[in-house]
Formats: sequence, structure tokens, C-alpha cells
Amino acid sequence: MGLLTKAEENPAKGIKALKYEKKEREPSPDTMVAAFRKAYAYGTRERTLFEMCLGTGQRIGDVLRMQWGHVRGDTILVIQGKTGARLEIPLTPHLSAALEATERQSLFILTKDLSKTKRPGQWEYRGASDAMRAAREAIGAQDYDLHGLRYTAAVELLLAGCSDDLISAVTGQSGAMVRHYTRHVRQRVSAREAQVRRG
Repeated sequence: MGLLTKAEENPAKGIKALKYEKKEREPSPDTMVAAFRKAYAYGTRERTLFEMCLGTGQRIGDVLRMQWGHVRGDTILVIQGKTGARLEIPLTPHLSAALEATERQSLFILTKDLSKTKRPGQWEYRGASDAMRAAREAIGAQDYDLHGLRYTAAVELLLAGCSDDLISAVTGQSGAMVRHYTRHVRQRVSAREAQVRRG
């Protein structure tokens, strides 16, 4: 069997796609955030990665590319890989403490495990993802993934009273995407307000 030519029919044409229930991401609950912080001390790679994802609201790929030179006083510079957007994000107290406790071993803030390699460099996605999966399992939070921390950051900002524009200034998302990431919490907050008014 050789490769199909342009003139030949697509063998998958007419086959219906499998239907499945798509699992929606949810922001990490406060209890999970607290449990993670209790289990992983400042100075561990897991804690630094956690605080960088939550504190900046950025995608994991962008967080893993962050370098010490991007930290400028009380802000961190982010150039988003997906959009090219340039953001200067003030550090949260937890992120600031995590960075202060992190040893500088490379240009990159998050580096490979030096007990397993002699060449320091950027912590790769696979290693970071595996480490965080193990960390979540250790605290019983396996239902939440790394990208969910981006949702959590947007929700924390919303609950702090931030407008969509303010949330977008941190996460770099469009207004529509901010609303998508925070939609469940918005509904819950609005329903509570409605019921209070109802009396």
C-alpha cells in the first residue's frame, strides 16, 4: 500500500467522528492551592513552577522559558509564545518569595534536575508536567492540571474585583477568553447575588 495521491479519495471520508464527553477544565479550588503550598516548600522546583503559573497566569510553555533576566525589580517580563504579546507582570507575594528561594543554576529560572544531568538548561515540558502530575497525585488533586492554574489566576483576579481589562493585563488573554476562563465562577457569583436580591 502506497501513499494516496491527490486524485484518490480520502479513506476516512464519510466516517463519523467519535462522540465523547469533553471534560472542561476547572480552576483549582482554594483547598488545593493551600494543600500544594503546604506540601511543597519554597525552593522546590514544584513550588516555583506552581507560583510562576499561578502568579503570572501564563501558559506552561511561557513559564518554562522565563529567565532570571526577565525579572526586573518587582515585575517579570513575559513574551507570550502563542500570541507574541509583551507583558510586564507585577510579582505576587508568593511568587516573589518563590523566586527569592530558588537557586540560580542557569539563565532559566526553572532548570533541569541537576542530579540527573551535568548540563543545566531549561526544564523541559515533559519533565515539568510529570513532576507536577506526581505532586498533584501526592496531595489528592489529580483532577486538576497545570493549565488549570491559568484558569485559577483569572478567577482569583475576578474575585478580587478586577475588570476583564485588568485580568487581561495580567493573563494576556482577550476579553472573550477571560470571560470563558471565568464563566462558571461568574455564573455562581451572579446567581448568589440574584438570590440575595430575591430575598
